[in-house]
Amino acid sequence: MSAALWSHVDVFNPAVAIIMGLVLGLSAAFAVARLPILRRPTLADRIGPYLRDQPRVASLYGAPAAPTTGVVGILQTTASSWGAWLASRITTDSSVLRRLQQVGGATTVERFRTRQVLCILAGLSSGAVVGAVSAVTRGFSPVVLLGLIGLGAVMGHIVNDWWLTQQVRGRERRIMAEFPTVAELLALAMTAGEGTIDALERVCRSTTGELSQELTRALSQVRTGTPLVEALDEMGTRTGNPSIIRFVDGIAVATARGTPLAEVLRAQAADVREHGRRSLMEVSGRKEVAMLVPVVAFVLPVTVLFALYPTLAVLELGP
Repeated sequence: MSAALWSHVDVFNPAVAIIMGLVLGLSAAFAVARLPILRRPTLADRIGPYLRDQPRVASLYGAPAAPTTGVVGILQTTASSWGAWLASRITTDSSVLRRLQQVGGATTVERFRTRQVLCILAGLSSGAVVGAVSAVTRGFSPVVLLGLIGLGAVMGHIVNDWWLTQQVRGRERRIMAEFPTVAELLALAMTAGEGTIDALERVCRSTTGELSQELTRALSQVRTGTPLVEALDEMGTRTGNPSIIRFVDGIAVATARGTPLAEVLRAQAADVREHGRRSLMEVSGRKEVAMLVPVVAFVLPVTVLFALYPTLAVLELGP
């Protein structure tokens, strides 16, 4: 079977030669990158074990880490190193870390860089495949092939960044949808006589969602000794949502001055609901304009044709 397939492959075809050269070059790059002379530990690697915090007892009984040996380990280490090299030339770690925190912090910067490299390699492969098909069907052109490969790499990077941005926006929408309910429950608990921390704990036990997870994380920091206002400020910084920042500022001012917080929370919940109504009206207006595109492009020409066809038929049948 393989001999029959290879019999139809023209090794002198420029497209086949370029693909084989790319495979050979990537193999050589992987081999050279893993040479011992190129894997000398840096200063950060040498002093890292002495500056790193000691592992907690609970982490010693956690799930075992993924294996970093064999082919999988080599690919993972190489992708991580390429991701770190790519990070210094495309985007900064600070901007990526901020967006990862807005997503929830489940993914580290290293994992994001590894996924970024894999997406770029997938784009390169897709561009090479499309270029090879184009070379076989329409003739070989080095400019077209290199352009398709470069376009595939750029598209891989753009898709990875776009996916992270969509995750950030989706989580922000979920937080904004949950905020009025959480604020009103918190105001109700405070009106009943509970303190700020007790009311937050009751709301976290009674609700689920992204905002509840953020509040639970803030309360965990409070239990370890962090002041409540500082923990809530970190939550506002992580989310980057103006409504959450105003919510945190309201709690901070009420805690510092001893003013009643329930009415402030109800007013903030009403403002967020009103903002949601305005956003919904804006989205409906944009959708209404977008609905005109198929009407003008498909329905209107057919309507005009039905209106003009009888007149044209009479003119053709006339003397």
